[in-house]
Amino acid sequence: MSKTLLSRIKPLHTLKPTPSQFRVPPHLKNLINETIQILKTHPQWPDSLETRFYDEETRVSEIAHYVFERIHDVELGIKFFDWVSKQEPQHFPLNGLAYSSFLKLLARFKLFSEIETLLENMTMEEIKPTHEALSFVIRVYADYSFVDKALELFYYVIKIYRSVPNLFACNSLLNSLVKFKKVEIARKVFDEMVVRDGCVDNYSVCILVKGLCNIGKVEEGKKLIEDRWGKRCVPDVVFFNTLIDGYSTKGDVQGANELFKKLKMKGFLPTLKTYGAMINGFCKKGDFEAIDRLLKEMKEMGVAVNTQVHNTIIDAQYKHGFEVEVTETIKQMIESGCEPDVVTYNTLISGLCRDGKVWEAGQLLEQAKKRGLIPNKISYTPLIQGYCRAGKYLVALDLLIEMSERGHEPDLVAFGALVHGLVAAGEVDAALTIRHRMVERGVFPDAGIYNVLMNGLCKKGKFSAAKVLLAEMLDQNVPPDAFVYATLVDGFIRNGDLHEAKKLFKIMIEKGMDPGVVGYNAMIKGFCKFGRMKEALLCVTRMIEAHVTPDEFTYSTVLDGYVKQYDMGGALRMFGQMVKRKCKPNVVTYTSLINGFCRSGDFNMAKNAFKEMQSCGLEPNVVTYTIFIGSFCKEGKLAKAVFYFELMLSKKCMPNDVTFNYVVNGFTNSPGAILDIQFLEKKSLFLESFNMMISDGSARRAAVYNSILLCLCQTGMTRIALQLKDKMMNKGFLPDPVSFAAFLHGICLEGKSKEWRNVISNDLNEQQLQTALKYSQLLNQYQPYGITSEASLILQTLIKHCSYENQAKDLKVSVK
Repeated sequence: MSKTLLSRIKPLHTLKPTPSQFRVPPHLKNLINETIQILKTHPQWPDSLETRFYDEETRVSEIAHYVFERIHDVELGIKFFDWVSKQEPQHFPLNGLAYSSFLKLLARFKLFSEIETLLENMTMEEIKPTHEALSFVIRVYADYSFVDKALELFYYVIKIYRSVPNLFACNSLLNSLVKFKKVEIARKVFDEMVVRDGCVDNYSVCILVKGLCNIGKVEEGKKLIEDRWGKRCVPDVVFFNTLIDGYSTKGDVQGANELFKKLKMKGFLPTLKTYGAMINGFCKKGDFEAIDRLLKEMKEMGVAVNTQVHNTIIDAQYKHGFEVEVTETIKQMIESGCEPDVVTYNTLISGLCRDGKVWEAGQLLEQAKKRGLIPNKISYTPLIQGYCRAGKYLVALDLLIEMSERGHEPDLVAFGALVHGLVAAGEVDAALTIRHRMVERGVFPDAGIYNVLMNGLCKKGKFSAAKVLLAEMLDQNVPPDAFVYATLVDGFIRNGDLHEAKKLFKIMIEKGMDPGVVGYNAMIKGFCKFGRMKEALLCVTRMIEAHVTPDEFTYSTVLDGYVKQYDMGGALRMFGQMVKRKCKPNVVTYTSLINGFCRSGDFNMAKNAFKEMQSCGLEPNVVTYTIFIGSFCKEGKLAKAVFYFELMLSKKCMPNDVTFNYVVNGFTNSPGAILDIQFLEKKSLFLESFNMMISDGSARRAAVYNSILLCLCQTGMTRIALQLKDKMMNKGFLPDPVSFAAFLHGICLEGKSKEWRNVISNDLNEQQLQTALKYSQLLNQYQPYGITSEASLILQTLIKHCSYENQAKDLKVSVK
């Protein structure tokens, strides 16, 4: 098989003038050359040409097409065309060849409006362009992305010549259609090529196959190749690469792998593109073992891995949750002969920012600049977002300025990231300043940015400023979307202005907007907040009539509204309706029900709801536990409150200040209510330690605080315990032996027994240390089997040391 047949066909990128299909008669050659010379050198060439052709038998119109073929000055060509068109138009008009040659001249210089005008004139004068000229114009249109014009001319050629344009024109059109994702139209053009002339080659097939693969129709592309075998279509590695890439992009790694094996069986050597496509497929799947095998095979085959392949692998590692060692990755790339490019650094920077390692990402940006790489928008935007999330919005602002100074005008994404970050950090005024800078630079906020700003203003209670923004938005012809209105509705409801919220919601409906589930939920929340349950239900009905399906938030909001109105019947009806409509209740739903039962004193029903939510796989949250704890404390059933408090800690659910206040006030204000410990199924560290402290003479408030600290440290929440200690000290409670024992125990459980002095101070005397040891030993009794704390050993050592010091002091006194 010849090398020509097996060669990979490439498109022609450089447009060259096509020589005329007619030979120049010898007797005209000198006349044509003279005409061109006069045009180029005579300032008054019209007069000179009239003189030259005065006694000439050949008219200037008869050689015009030869002149247009050879002239390389389009401005001069246009003037010559206008002049020659006026020379005896009745007797010696320009023919189709002249028009066609002039058409090609205009196309060579991409004068598209002039081409349109000329084609219209030719149609009016019934002058038929040559097949060659139309093919050339189609090719130019397609190569310069005027795909609709090229397509229009394609069908015009078929209409007047009953054949398709030449192969180069057809391939250019196919390529342009695929580029603009008009694959179905490309398929029709291809079919016309096959039916009309059969003028289809490897490149034609490859273009269409690539297009089909791009839209996921890989099997159709594969069948197309098989159907064209031997019909000016010879199988080569390019076809395999295109299909393998199609399968990989689609996520069908198995299909890609089968073709990969078939390629090698047919004797083709995989190229870098082949391996790159396969690696891309395995990257999507996250099969890094297969990637390692391919990289090893590439090395054995002498195929060097390029930077693009490395970048694909790095990006996949981040997407599949792998930890990427940045320094090692860059080092390996350089050692393999690949220079990291700006895409490499952008991928690493984005990954580090996603992992919260913004400082390291910033250092990486500096490294990229030192290597001579020019950062772009994609380099800066993740850093701006990352610094905003970290609350370092001034650093983010500096990056935005640097980005501008480097010639990369921040776009909507970059500005949006900064605005969103500032609002999230609570810096709404700074975000508004950025919005002003955006507008100054000609970048106008979209509905999303206005929504973020309004949301921030509403949360700050600045509703008048939010309304001003809405007015500005309308002035800028930025139509508010449903999210903007929902944000404002929610803001007014938060501010207690239900009337204004209803007005906005009505405007949204009147404008024909779909409020969506978010908008309806905001309005329903407002009605429920003000106890207007009939209106809330009416809103739910309208929501369903508008084909917007209520979600768990909708039902939970209405249910909670009934609970706050002490209407448990209504709450249970809403719960039943929720289940009937197959909307799965969530933690908020069950928590609202539990709150309702507790408020009405029906603790058995509350406990049943608690068990049911757990059986549904839902974990109670801090609000759920706090409702139980607060309700039992108010009823004086402290042992039951302690049960839920200790259960909460055992489930690693962190209590909040409300939880602590309920427990402290419950035990402080109910001195005789701690005797109901028979309710508990197992021993309680809280109650046992509390009773011990009361027996030791501690004040009730101090005893309950210390019992909380002991339980927190015992369950691995030492950090929360230390935060609570600081709040206690602000209220006048000083650390004592029990709290010291608790903190030491917690620190040791975290494996930091040698660092305890860096966390807590020790000013206890020997007697106080003995008390601390007593409670440390109590904590040991509640340790899971096989787990021990070094706290008791540390305390014993401190007691011995204190005892030796006391003995030494006594000895000094006796000597004196």
